[in-house]
Amino acid sequence: MTALPESAESAESPVETVETHDFIGIGLGPFNLGLACLTEPIDELDGVFLESKPDFEWHSGMFLEGAHLQTPFMSDLVTLADPTSPYSFLNYLKESGRLYSFYIRENFYPLRVEYDDYCRWAASKLSSVRFSTTVAEVTYEGEREVYVVRTAAGDEYRARHLVLGTGTPPYIPEACAALGGDFIHNSRYRQHKRELQAKKSITLVGSGQSAAEIYYDLLSEIDVHGYRLNWVTRSPRFFPLEYTKLTLEMTSPEYIDYFHALPERTRYRLQTEQKNLFKGIDGELIDSIFDLLYQKNLGGPVPTRLLTNSALNEASYENGTYTLGLRQEEQETDYELQSEGLILATGYKYVEPGFLKPVRDRIRYDGQGNHDVARNYAIDTTGRGIFLQNAGVHTHSITSPDLGMGAYRNASIIRELLGTEYYPVEKSIAFQEFAI
Repeated sequence: MTALPESAESAESPVETVETHDFIGIGLGPFNLGLACLTEPIDELDGVFLESKPDFEWHSGMFLEGAHLQTPFMSDLVTLADPTSPYSFLNYLKESGRLYSFYIRENFYPLRVEYDDYCRWAASKLSSVRFSTTVAEVTYEGEREVYVVRTAAGDEYRARHLVLGTGTPPYIPEACAALGGDFIHNSRYRQHKRELQAKKSITLVGSGQSAAEIYYDLLSEIDVHGYRLNWVTRSPRFFPLEYTKLTLEMTSPEYIDYFHALPERTRYRLQTEQKNLFKGIDGELIDSIFDLLYQKNLGGPVPTRLLTNSALNEASYENGTYTLGLRQEEQETDYELQSEGLILATGYKYVEPGFLKPVRDRIRYDGQGNHDVARNYAIDTTGRGIFLQNAGVHTHSITSPDLGMGAYRNASIIRELLGTEYYPVEKSIAFQEFAI
């Protein structure tokens, strides 16, 4: 065999033949999926999206009958950035043969299972998505100024930018961190519903939309299965989602500008105070719960309790029964509640992915140890190398998890990746003034 010239051998080396993308999206929830849809037609951008799951999946454990989004259909993957996009929810309905049915339905809010199917439809049309690809490590090559993404299978991807869309995993309260038994987080409710209903008692902890949907679902069938049902929340009441129009203007570029410029301590205080603006319960669902309780009580007392102001401080499990140590915070009184079944509707909390450990020196953190997310959604020291989807309530307020602001954020990230504005990025849409 004739030996290749030295220059040819160098050209064939693995390092040189690995393609360098403009960006790599890690994780494929609705936000990074929206970015994939919006970048698909841009010839000047070459990106790839890596997702560990074998297919798109979004809160499948909460596909309860009749459950719908809390944002209108225009908060789809693309419309608020590009109303002409072929990846819009309306185009999905058209291709699915349901556009006229949706029109006649006269309801702006897609069913949750319908939204998931829409996202699967969009993902199936994209050439940039790689499912069943688990990221194991991210490193940085300073000489070439590229990030190297290595997968669990040993594959390697390179890019000048990263967009993190790994989402927020289920949050388990400290009191339940080492708890035994078969308790579940609400994200797995649908898969375990029948097992729960075979128990003599079920306790639900949490006060948001998911908790309310589960309570209504279990209350609807309480007569059939005969269990006792408890709903416990630390909140002083079951707060409705604030959805008036001037409040909705807080999901605007102007409010992001205002909130982001506030002192860090003020932003964290507001993060706590504004929870009911995006973690409340749909008002119609609250009324439906009351109406169902009223209806069932006509036949006698229903074995259910709704306990407010009750913080979960301790929990133990023994002989098939949970003992919950609760504190009524206004009365400053401790009490216990026993239950065979336990559901934690305690929300989700961002955890920095372990694969970022080798590049933590390139990431900015604030005084609380969280990502210091810049106004343009970058978290790295250069200000435009690593971008973060969601997980920025402490820097971008209630707009961070809001589906309706996903297209706006992606248009902003695309502007940073290209160095020019491809999709017009709105700067002023609100009637009210937030800053002096």
